Amino acid sequence: MSHSVSRHTVGGPVEPAGAGLPAPGGAVRGGPLAASRRRRPTPTARRQRRAAFLFLAPACVMVAIYVVWPILSTIRLSFFNWDGMTEPSFIGLANYVELFHAPTFYTALRNNLIWLLLFLLAPPMGLAVALYLNQAVAGIRIVKSLFFAPFVLSGVVVGLIFSWFYDPTFGLLAMMLGHGVPVLGDPRYATFGIVFAALWPQTAYCMILYLTGLTSLNAEQIEAARMEGAHGWSMLWHVILPQLRPATFMAFVVTIIGALRSFDLISVMTGGGPFESSTVLAFFMYDQAIKYYRIGYSAAVAVVLFGIMLVYIVYHLRRMLRAEQ
Repeated sequence: MSHSVSRHTVGGPVEPAGAGLPAPGGAVRGGPLAASRRRRPTPTARRQRRAAFLFLAPACVMVAIYVVWPILSTIRLSFFNWDGMTEPSFIGLANYVELFHAPTFYTALRNNLIWLLLFLLAPPMGLAVALYLNQAVAGIRIVKSLFFAPFVLSGVVVGLIFSWFYDPTFGLLAMMLGHGVPVLGDPRYATFGIVFAALWPQTAYCMILYLTGLTSLNAEQIEAARMEGAHGWSMLWHVILPQLRPATFMAFVVTIIGALRSFDLISVMTGGGPFESSTVLAFFMYDQAIKYYRIGYSAAVAVVLFGIMLVYIVYHLRRMLRAEQ
């Protein structure tokens, strides 16, 4: 006759056999209390997390105040009719309905597309200039400073310089052609003339990015490629450009964002004219808010422009993360 015996102590039942004993693999078998002790962060880890939070908190507060809140308030304002002085009135999607039925909106959207396509010439031109300047010859620093000068000029100065350049009476273009061409006064040429002016400083900016990338090239890879017989175009395509991929990514991102938010040159050179033929979404937004006091309608334009930029940024961020993985 068998008997089942259970062990008891004065204070209560004993833990089940094997609890807290080493497992066959060497790990200690523990109950929930031991697991919670293992998961609990150490005082040093808690101090490090607290310090990281304190360092990030000012930047997070600034981003929330100056980035997140304006975006949310602009989206909210786009559903109201407001002139900036009286009480705003809620009108729902009326601003968006009017916007998508406005011919000027599609003209601005088409001009933004023209800006986007032509502005993509800046990175390859900047790369060509950077390759030319990346050599150790006498006086190259003076040449670099001349190519760098357009980048430090403000958009207003660049706009005035090219307005004088295009002037059909005394401009340099009229002297070169022998007759005046009203570039900024003709709806067919105005947008192209402004984009050509904008390419001058943008090419200088891309040149700086590529010059920075060229200084960090792996000399061993270049020497090995030369020993293998690579030179000229093959050296550039297979050895130099792969190492310049980060600079190329940044150049294209900044160039496309600059094309979508173009404003200052249009304001200085044509004011969106003639007959609103050179306006873009950024200038159209400004024009509706400042000239016509249509703050809600202007906010709707801003939301559409923000949506276009957001799609592009998310697309390129996903590509960048996949490439890094």
